[in-house]
Amino acid sequence: MKWNLRWAAAKQNIWRPSELLPRFAEYGFTPSLSKVSALWSGIPVTVRLDDLDKMCAALNCTVGDLMEADPVERVAPSAEQGQSQERAVGDDGPGSARPRPVPRRGTGRPRSLPPN
Repeated sequence: MKWNLRWAAAKQNIWRPSELLPRFAEYGFTPSLSKVSALWSGIPVTVRLDDLDKMCAALNCTVGDLMEADPVERVAPSAEQGQSQERAVGDDGPGSARPRPVPRRGTGRPRSLPPN
C-alpha cells in the first residue's frame, strides 16, 4: 500500500503535521502530535477504520486518496506443474549433492558441562 496523507493534506493547503491537529479535532479525531507526525512521515502498520473515516472527512478526500494499492508481483509457476513450492529448510531440491549430517552415536565419554 502507498500511504498518501501528505498528498491529501497538500491538496487542502496543509504543509505540516501540526496544522492537521485543529482540522482533525473539528471531526472528533484527537490524536497526539507524535501520532500525527508518525502518520505524516511514515506508512502506518494499522489504522482504525473510524480514524480513517475521520481523517478523510477532515481532509475532504476518500480512502482511495489516502491509500493507494500497489500491484503485487505474480510468482512464476514452478517448472513442474502441480508440485508445491514449499520445501524443508536445507532442501536444495532433487539431485542435491550436499551430504546430510549424521549424529554421533555414543563415543564412550560423557558430554562436557557448560561453564559456571
